[in-house]
Amino acid sequence: MVPRRKLLVSALAAGAGSVLGFPALALDSKPLKGVTLNTSLYSSPYSKLLRPWIPEFEEATGAKVNFDTPGFPVYNQRADLELSTKGAAFDAVNVTFIYSSRWINSGWLTPLDGYINDPNKTPASFDVNDFLEGALAPERGRDGQLYGIPWQAEVTIAAASRFDVLKQSGLAFPDTTDAWLEAAKLLNRKERAAGFVTDNHYGWTFIPFLQAFGGDVFRKAPDDLFPTLDSPEAIAAADYFARLLREYGPDGVVSYTSDQAVQSLKAGRSHLSVQGQINLSQLADKSSSKVAASAAWGQVPKGVAGRFPGTAIHGWGIPVGSKNKDAAWQFIRWATSKETLQRAVAAGYGSPTRRSDIDSPTYRERQRVNGYDIASLVTASVDLSAKQGHMKYRTVAAYPQVDQQINKAIELIVTGQRTPEQAMKQAQTASIAELRRAGVSV
Repeated sequence: MVPRRKLLVSALAAGAGSVLGFPALALDSKPLKGVTLNTSLYSSPYSKLLRPWIPEFEEATGAKVNFDTPGFPVYNQRADLELSTKGAAFDAVNVTFIYSSRWINSGWLTPLDGYINDPNKTPASFDVNDFLEGALAPERGRDGQLYGIPWQAEVTIAAASRFDVLKQSGLAFPDTTDAWLEAAKLLNRKERAAGFVTDNHYGWTFIPFLQAFGGDVFRKAPDDLFPTLDSPEAIAAADYFARLLREYGPDGVVSYTSDQAVQSLKAGRSHLSVQGQINLSQLADKSSSKVAASAAWGQVPKGVAGRFPGTAIHGWGIPVGSKNKDAAWQFIRWATSKETLQRAVAAGYGSPTRRSDIDSPTYRERQRVNGYDIASLVTASVDLSAKQGHMKYRTVAAYPQVDQQINKAIELIVTGQRTPEQAMKQAQTASIAELRRAGVSV
C-alpha cells in the first residue's frame, strides 16, 4: 500500500490539475527549490492543524517554510508594525479582521486577482467562488480587488447549556432581547448555575446587543467615523448588557476570558451565552462537556432594530514588501485549497470558509447536535452580515482603539464604578481622542 504522504507528494508535483497546479513536473522536480518563505499566523486551531502538514508542501516544492504562530495580540502588534514599513520580513501573513481595512487600503498588501486569474499560477480547481461571499467581502479593498484568501469565518451565536431546564420552565429558546433577559432571570441560580456568561472582550460580545437596540459604534462606517457610543440607544444597550452580567452572571464575570466562559458552560455552571461558534460548538463535545446532551443553539437575539450577528473573517495575504510573492501565493493556495481545508474539516476544524466544506457530510454531521444545525446558523449569520454590512465598524483602521474603550465602559458599569450614561459618555470622549491621535477627522 502506498503511504498517504507519498501519494500527496506525488499529487502536488503531478501537474496543472494538482493541488499546486504547477505545469507538468517530474516527480523529483522542486519548483521552489532554494526559496525560504517566512509566514506568520496567530496561534489557532487552524494553525495547529496546518503546522504538521507544512513538511509535505516543502517536500513537494523544495521550499523552506518558516511558520511563526505567536498569540493573537503579539501577532497583531508585530504584523501591524512590519506591514506599516512595507518591509520584507514576511512573505505571507494573516489579514486580521479588525486590521483588514487599515492594511488593505493603506497599500500594505498585494492584490491577489492577478494570481487568481492566471491559469499558470492558479488551476480552475482552486475555485475562489467556492468561498462564502460573506467571507470574501472583508478581504476586498476599495478598488474591488481581493487581498486575502479566507481561512476562518467566526460568527457570534447563542447557546443554552441546559436547555432542558428552560423547557421545563415553559420557555422556548430565547430569540429576542426581551426573551433573553427573561430567560436569564428565570434560569439564574437554577441547578446552581449562573443565568448568563460571556467573555470580557466586550468590543466583540456586546456589539450584537448594541446594534439590536438601534445603536452602533460609528455614525456610518467606514465613511463617517464619528463615534456614537453615547447615543440613547447605546446607553440603553449598555445598561441591558451590563445587567445580564451583573445580576445573572457568575462571580467575577468581568474577568472571564473566552476559555473560562466556555468551561463554565461545559461544566453546567452557567446557562446562557453569546460567543463565537468556535467556542460554543464545544458544548457538544461528549468527551469534555457535561451538557452535551442538553445543549441548544440559536442565532444571536434580535432587538427593535433587527438581528446583528458578529462576524470575524481571517485570511492569508501577501505583504507588498515580500520578495517572494509568487512562491507565497503557491503556499497560500495550498493552505486554502479544497484539499487542505477538507483535510482540516475531517480533522475537526470547526470554522470553514468554503461552501463545499460547510455543505460536506463530514462537517454537517458533526455540526448537527440535539436536533440543532450549527452549520446553518453560521452560514445564515455570515450571509446576513454580508447583506446588511453591519460589521463595517470592525474593519476600520482605528477600531482597535475604540474596542478598548468599549471594554472599559462595560466593565465600569458591571462593577458599579460608573452609571451606563457616565461610562458610555466617557467611552465616547476617549474614543474621539483616540481617533484624532490616529489621524481620523472627527
